Amino acid sequence: MAALRSLPARLDAGPFAGSRLVTVGALVILAIVAWAITGERMAGMDAGPGTDLGTLGFYLTSWVVMMAAMMFPSVAPLVAIYAGLQRGRRAKAMPAPAGATSFLVAGYLVTWTAAGLAAFGLFAAGRAVLGDQLAWDAGGRWVAAGVLLAAAAYEFTPLKNACLTRCRGPLSFILESWRDGRLGALRMGIEHGAWCVGCCWALMAALFALGVMSIAWMVVVALLIAVEKLLPWRAAATAAVAAVLVVLALGVAVAPGRVPALTVPAGDGAGAGMSTDMQLMR
Repeated sequence: MAALRSLPARLDAGPFAGSRLVTVGALVILAIVAWAITGERMAGMDAGPGTDLGTLGFYLTSWVVMMAAMMFPSVAPLVAIYAGLQRGRRAKAMPAPAGATSFLVAGYLVTWTAAGLAAFGLFAAGRAVLGDQLAWDAGGRWVAAGVLLAAAAYEFTPLKNACLTRCRGPLSFILESWRDGRLGALRMGIEHGAWCVGCCWALMAALFALGVMSIAWMVVVALLIAVEKLLPWRAAATAAVAAVLVVLALGVAVAPGRVPALTVPAGDGAGAGMSTDMQLMR
């Protein structure tokens, strides 16, 4: 561990800086590819708040690709630091198995996959229990606005603060949670993914409230996540994210037709048609 702690000071110099740039570049390219795939899969699927999720297989594959698109830019600092440390360990003839960085990323996606499955279950349970009460012309509009307000309030909770601290301090997380080997990297990725889910679950709930199949809202939520994780002005970033969520909540509640990029559900018949179309297409 002492040898590990001696490496970070060197990560911004020489080959380590180049290694970090390569890692970040690779993640950005993967994110761009994931955005392209997501755009193709989601084309014509946005029915606004309460959009049908389709079959579990379609939803799960789409969710994993969507997480890569939305989250890879924000998790890039963690992955870059880890890759740099691995390179430094090799330079010191310390154990650093090939492919460990990929296991770290895989572990991160495992956690978000589990979160996606939980979201699918909650969505299905809500529809089964509440049924027509969630229709847009019934309570759906107010549920969507309420979710957005709840997401804004969550920004100022102690749990959000604790999770965001871990997400904004990748080096501290790595030093505190370091485990050797590929399986160690996988476990680290799963653990960091759990902190990330704790940080971002409310923003993902906001995405469901606005239309989980909407590329435009995916981009907005991804930007909000990047703002609060990457910008140096933490308090201002948190306040800005909360303010955006409050404005969106008020727009959905008072004048949904005037909210840019928001698809206002046309009614239960349209929603059922969307569900049938998705089943047939996928």
